[in-house]
Amino acid sequence: MGDMTTFNIDNGYFEGIVRGYRSGILKRNDYHNLVECETLDDLKLHLQGTDYGPLLANDPSPLIVQTIDERLKERLVHEFTHIRNQCLQPLAQFLDYMTYGYMIDNIILLITGTLRNRPIAELLPRCHPLGQFEELATISIAQSPAELFNAVMVDTPLAPFFSECVQDENDLDEMNIEILRNKLYKAYLEDFYKFCEKLGGTTADVMCPILAFEADRRAITITINSFRTDLLKDDIENLYPTCGKLYPEGLKFLKNAEDREEVRRICEKFGAYKELYNGVGDGPNDKTLEDKFFEEEVKLLALAFEQQFHFGVFYAFVKLKEQENRNIVWIAECIAQKNKNKVENYIPIF
Repeated sequence: MGDMTTFNIDNGYFEGIVRGYRSGILKRNDYHNLVECETLDDLKLHLQGTDYGPLLANDPSPLIVQTIDERLKERLVHEFTHIRNQCLQPLAQFLDYMTYGYMIDNIILLITGTLRNRPIAELLPRCHPLGQFEELATISIAQSPAELFNAVMVDTPLAPFFSECVQDENDLDEMNIEILRNKLYKAYLEDFYKFCEKLGGTTADVMCPILAFEADRRAITITINSFRTDLLKDDIENLYPTCGKLYPEGLKFLKNAEDREEVRRICEKFGAYKELYNGVGDGPNDKTLEDKFFEEEVKLLALAFEQQFHFGVFYAFVKLKEQENRNIVWIAECIAQKNKNKVENYIPIF
């Protein structure tokens, strides 16, 4: 990838662009203005005074939350593709890796839909735009799970992950869909982690802890979701990504956990997650575990911008903008439902 003396030759322009994008992320004062809005048109007006500018200018009143969500995604995709379409290797491959997670979710959505006999043309608009790829047109003509499986195995960037995770289209039934999703994410995260290690330098220093956190988040979530299922302990362990800080001892503890309290005790044994459960509970002022994960992720991502000459800023920007989009949509939902008791329950970024 080159060190700081050569990084800017191929990548300095794009790092400058993404740092410019980062400066437009909403600040606390912006959120204070948004939560004070009484209608979605008020929210639209306040967004016009931020970096979003005329994002919603062409959408007539009355606005709906779905429209806001779609415009936010379109904006993020435009900014991402602007960089992806111009950059050189290995940054191009790094950005492609960033899209694979969305591709996995899209493919799983399509497989689930075909199992329920829903036409793929009806499902395609629900796919995440960052997970679109050229071969999706080929996949869209599949009429059965078997045809979809064969198309994925041949015509998509996910083919290596699929070949590693599933060998027979007969494995594709509803009971195994979530298992397949987790196997694909495991293979994807481990491969992305190795790619960042190979890039080395500051990119590895920044990205490996971020991907390790994502791996551990998935391991903890898989464990909690496995309670009251028929999954064997070894089968659960096989779904855990092995590039996190919990590997190997923590994962062995997790696979044998019997309830949420045991998961909490296991996390508290590891310094990185000792305070993860602080404030988590079922009370009206408590946070969910998912919220705590988002908060910790935001802290890690924000740190990526403290260093220069690395690819981590591209990953951090996209993930932070996704969190910002979730924040705006959450506030918009509260306004639309005229229920502002929890409108402050967003995750501040900067």
